[in-house]
Amino acid sequence: MNAEIIAVGSELLLGQIVNTNARFLSQQLAELGINVFYHTVVGDNPERLKSAMEIAEKRSDFLIFTGGLGPTKDDLTKETIARHLNKQLMMDEQALQSIEHYFERSKRTMTENNKKQAIVLVDSHILPNEHGMAPGMLLEAGKHMYMLLPGPPKEMEPMFLKFAHPALRSKLQAEDVIVSRVLRFFGIGEALLETEIEDLIDTQSNPTIAPLASDGEVTLRITAKHKQMDTALQLLDDTEKEILSRVGNYFYGYDDTSLMHELIKLIKDQGLTIACAESLTGGMFQQEFTAIPGAGSFLKGGVVCYTNEVKANVLNVKEETIAKNGVVSEQCAAELAENVSSLMNADVGISFTGVAGPEELEGKPVGTVYFGISIKGNPVKVEKMNFGGTRESIRIRSVKYGCYFLIKSLKENQNVI
Repeated sequence: MNAEIIAVGSELLLGQIVNTNARFLSQQLAELGINVFYHTVVGDNPERLKSAMEIAEKRSDFLIFTGGLGPTKDDLTKETIARHLNKQLMMDEQALQSIEHYFERSKRTMTENNKKQAIVLVDSHILPNEHGMAPGMLLEAGKHMYMLLPGPPKEMEPMFLKFAHPALRSKLQAEDVIVSRVLRFFGIGEALLETEIEDLIDTQSNPTIAPLASDGEVTLRITAKHKQMDTALQLLDDTEKEILSRVGNYFYGYDDTSLMHELIKLIKDQGLTIACAESLTGGMFQQEFTAIPGAGSFLKGGVVCYTNEVKANVLNVKEETIAKNGVVSEQCAAELAENVSSLMNADVGISFTGVAGPEELEGKPVGTVYFGISIKGNPVKVEKMNFGGTRESIRIRSVKYGCYFLIKSLKENQNVI
């Protein structure tokens, strides 16, 4: 089955909100074995929506609409679809009761136009909305299948997972088990990773391999299907093994994990504590670190050493180091990492010093970053990177690479022990 996702809402075209629904639905449909070949966005206009439907019906079997099910006059998705399919609309009493109870619970006044949200297409399979008011619908008409979902992700996502997903599996009479696994990579670009496994992608059938680049990282989603779960999982294992034999040096985790999650897990497993000295990142590393529950028990503390004065007077970077090498240097990064771990009696110290921009510093170009890593009982290490991009992107990438280099160092230390 080939699907097309049609997002309805002028706010999407105006850039006021991001269409995260299309990404979510594409991932979910892929796991059901449904191909998504087109994403369409159309404003709150019945004629343009009708035109988008006519185009979609020529190239897709399954049309999925998000948005336009609300109470206002510009919410016209189901009315437009009803006219196009020559279908009647009716009041769904169960949906109406749900809306009335919603207003009773929230002690708000229900206006007449809210009843509009309980109107549904005749003959459609109703998808209850447990996180909002407008129900969703699934309808077969002619050679096509149509699904209508609310626009807010907090309503759409749980509705799809709890009601639409099983309804689709039932209609598709899916007998195969479909399982997916996401492999996460860092330190390698999407183009290079794809080149390394190009032959696997070109010959893919089952499992399928889908690359995705995001925020300096690359992920591969591998999806397998088979009548037996054990066989489907074995297909995933075999494909993963082949992929990692080629690009395993850049692999760091599975599914929804992150570099920071993996770092904290490693620190916890090794029973370590950590302290940070941050210059160009200005506390971003510690902010990301403490955003993960439980991280505070391993983080001793940190210093935002933005000025030379703080580097020298608080973190005891030698005056001769600053005078001879500058603060954007290997020597300064090493002293910052060693000294902050000593100052806070931590097992691990990490430092960030560099040039985020907009102008060069000490003759070093924008994007020059040094990472100092001090692990108790080991010589201090310094890594250097040269980033491009905006000031903010340089800072964000610095935090991620700090995690990446620290993970590598801790794993190397673990192997030595």
